[in-house]
Amino acid sequence: MQSWQSLSAMLELKYLREHAQEVKKALAKKKFPVDIDAFLLLDDLRRERMGAFEIARSVQKSAGEELSSIGRSSPEFSERTARLREVSAHVKELERSLREVESRWQSAYLSIPNIPHESVPEGKSDRDNVVVDSWGDIAAVSSHAVPHYDIPWFSAGLDFARGVKVTGAGFPFYVGPMAKLVRSLIQFFLDCAAQNGYTEFLPPILVNAASATATGQLPDKEGMMYHMAVDDFFAVPTAEVPVTNFFRDEIIDESQLPLYRCAYTPCFRREAGSWGKDVRGLNRLHQFDKVELVKWVHPTQSFAELESLRRDAEGILRALKIPYRVLAICTGDIGFPHAKQYDLEVWAGGQKRWLEVSSCSNFTDFQARRANIRFRPSGGGKPEIVHTLNGSGLAVPRVLAAILENNLLSDGTVTVPEVLRTYMAMDRIGPDFS
Repeated sequence: MQSWQSLSAMLELKYLREHAQEVKKALAKKKFPVDIDAFLLLDDLRRERMGAFEIARSVQKSAGEELSSIGRSSPEFSERTARLREVSAHVKELERSLREVESRWQSAYLSIPNIPHESVPEGKSDRDNVVVDSWGDIAAVSSHAVPHYDIPWFSAGLDFARGVKVTGAGFPFYVGPMAKLVRSLIQFFLDCAAQNGYTEFLPPILVNAASATATGQLPDKEGMMYHMAVDDFFAVPTAEVPVTNFFRDEIIDESQLPLYRCAYTPCFRREAGSWGKDVRGLNRLHQFDKVELVKWVHPTQSFAELESLRRDAEGILRALKIPYRVLAICTGDIGFPHAKQYDLEVWAGGQKRWLEVSSCSNFTDFQARRANIRFRPSGGGKPEIVHTLNGSGLAVPRVLAAILENNLLSDGTVTVPEVLRTYMAMDRIGPDFS
């Protein structure tokens, strides 16, 4: 079997050119169609036109130098001047042709997804994802559990109707104790991250196209993001985008690795095409709150760091005492920039279904190569590409849904998880939202 170490360099042109069959075989397992043969033909054309342009530029330079050595009174001057004009016109035409091919080549290059790691289970859809771990007893949740959106006072604590009036569907108001519970969850998530060694960021929530391209949102997810056309900014779909780009075009000393960062942001997703799914209540929103965990690590450590990242996210769910399971995402369901991905799903006792609250992913060198994030080896030598990872730690809405459903009591109130009571200064929330 081809080793991952060589496949990880799939965005290195040299490897892609020399190992096209291995790349095609690996990418055929993912759900993103890509024509490697067409790209390589375009790559050959680009190199051909680049070579022709460089030769013509060299001829132009020589012609210019020869002309400068001839006096204006020389009979050759007019002839050489005319020749230089011809060469210069040819150079401009070759440059135009090269720019056109470069544009197509760049678009094709950016459309090539990351290669799945050999440990990723093979499959064609989310039905082939594999449960690799679980925690908690789903039978032990409240016997009074109902779907959170059917709790009688839910619409008073989470006002969707006025959110529609002010903005649109999927932009609710959180009211009173519900707002406090959301704020408490965010602070608890950040405190957990700090205990695990993550330095907190408070990043911009608007990013430029270069940032979205670096992390793989563009050109893959244009339809999922909110775009501010006047300034060409995108509202962040996750804090992963601004935080990962913090080190874009920089070189980090190897002694600094690994670097851990966390960030809270509101997140914005159009969720285009999702309306056939169960979107009631908190299950699917256009604006939601999330704490993101991000790592920049040495390439030899990234898969061990993925397991550590997953444990960090799981620890939060255990502290909240929410039953959950861990899925290894299969090749046919894994994301565009992902090499390996775990999803954490919580049990929502009222809906009697699993809800995703975190994806923990290793992108190997895919994002860092796009973002030009490198590290300088301690022993000297050329800078190398770092590996990046991130995971939700955690997304608020579905965690909140599980808390409301699993902790519902016979009197209609909801027990606040013990670890949140210091933040909330209350042990129950109920119908009083005055």
